[in-house]
Amino acid sequence: MSAPIVNVNGHVWMLLPQRAIWWPAQACLIIADPHFGKAATFRALGVPVPAGTTQGNLDRLDTLLDAWPVKRLIVLGDFLHGPTGRSAAMMAALAAWRAKRPDLHCVLVRGNHDDRAGDPPSALRFEIVDEPYVLAGVACWHYPPAESPPNGAAYALGGHVHPVTVLRGRGRERLRLPCFDLGPTVGVLPAFGEFTGGWNIEAAPGHRLFAVAGDAVVPLQPTQSAQQLGVS
Repeated sequence: MSAPIVNVNGHVWMLLPQRAIWWPAQACLIIADPHFGKAATFRALGVPVPAGTTQGNLDRLDTLLDAWPVKRLIVLGDFLHGPTGRSAAMMAALAAWRAKRPDLHCVLVRGNHDDRAGDPPSALRFEIVDEPYVLAGVACWHYPPAESPPNGAAYALGGHVHPVTVLRGRGRERLRLPCFDLGPTVGVLPAFGEFTGGWNIEAAPGHRLFAVAGDAVVPLQPTQSAQQLGVS
């Protein structure tokens, strides 16, 4: 696993290929946009999408929680996708996952899908807050603020956008990869959920992009290609 360590305005984070940030100083794991129940929502509408995304997402989350001494999990919005996705099977899987982690402090910063889906049930024991949730000078949002974070925060992190970058190779090949977008005062995480889609972005001045390529997170230069990253 390749996971770069970045220093952002004095905060040292590790960017993980499971599309999460590990913040050692705060024993904190940060993810955005898991969208639990999205596949079930599509199936309820008659769209034949694969099952198993909930357990796959939970397995990846468990991998992270087992790998690092996490005391606090922050979810930057859109924990649940929608009301029709709150199936009995999915809610049971979430409850079983939470029962294994009784001491984990879980925080949900409400997003737009949380407004529609409703808050997680109280049995999941999440601290549920409106944005921003401020921890050690970092303001955690669902919608990334457009400019410098308010309330005296040194930096802001958000989700919502589901950023992806497009790499171009020889022969007009195009490869879309989730990415972290770290700007001077605001950073955006890729969506944690497997079945979420993404929004193509380009590196703006002063921003650093880090592409998630399999089990590696790779810093990008503006002209890098898929071949240069060793992915195809």
